[in-house]
Amino acid sequence: MAATRVMASASSAFSGTVLPRSPLRGKPQSLSIFFRNNTVLAQRRRLFTCTAIYNPQVQTREEGQPETLDYRVFFLDNSGKKISPWHDVPLHLGDGVFNFIVEIPKESSAKMEVATDEHFTPIKQDTKKGKLRYYPYNINWNYGLLPQTWEDPSLANAEVEGAFGDNDPVDVVEIGESRGKIGQVLKVKPLAALAMIDEGELDWKIVAISLDDPRASLVNDVDDVEKHFPGTLTAIRDWFRDYKIPDGKPANKFGLGNKPANKDYALKVITETNESWAKLVKRSIPGGELSLV
Repeated sequence: MAATRVMASASSAFSGTVLPRSPLRGKPQSLSIFFRNNTVLAQRRRLFTCTAIYNPQVQTREEGQPETLDYRVFFLDNSGKKISPWHDVPLHLGDGVFNFIVEIPKESSAKMEVATDEHFTPIKQDTKKGKLRYYPYNINWNYGLLPQTWEDPSLANAEVEGAFGDNDPVDVVEIGESRGKIGQVLKVKPLAALAMIDEGELDWKIVAISLDDPRASLVNDVDDVEKHFPGTLTAIRDWFRDYKIPDGKPANKFGLGNKPANKDYALKVITETNESWAKLVKRSIPGGELSLV
């Protein structure tokens, strides 16, 4: 899901979270951030501190009709202001628990994703050549992203065939029994990581489970998944390996010996991509300070 261009705005995507380090008179200055060919261009530069909403009580609002080009799912804070699910929802909840944002509910095929190139980064249905995109068959798990993460396209991963990041937030495959809703924020714990290589780009898949799932207490690492969800890790790998084949594209590949890495490795991936996200924002807000939360 590599993005070719990313755009964010402090008055939009970072609304309510980008705060001046010293008081400003009148309206706060907006900061427009553009990413072109991995180069950051910022306008109206100031010194900012970026923080996120702790334990967010977020709401979602749909605009447009589902399965149309105009359909968007926006995120709102408890005052009703639009926020960014990518930038404003915190990653960490403590004790190895993270926020996970559902983009694609299990047993559905519409290819929904956070629009990293739009203000407030709402969830929309992906398009190709002006047409809505669908998977060739349903995805069998809740699928979405970890907020405040970013797979750096300028960073080669020596452990995964030197593949570069795909310029998107980190993907999550949530294996619990309940079907999520588009835009739902779930508390999850990571269990494993798959290093998918999609057309030469590294596209991590973190396997996790919602804390609300009845079997959540039984699974704490990769071996537990095989014990209590037998065949699931192989099914996830095979699904992502093969889903492009019906469109005439080659199968995706996987690094790390074609096997899922354990929980500690998944946590390492999350930490590194969270740091990459922080550097991305810091580059976009020269001289600013960023709190990782």
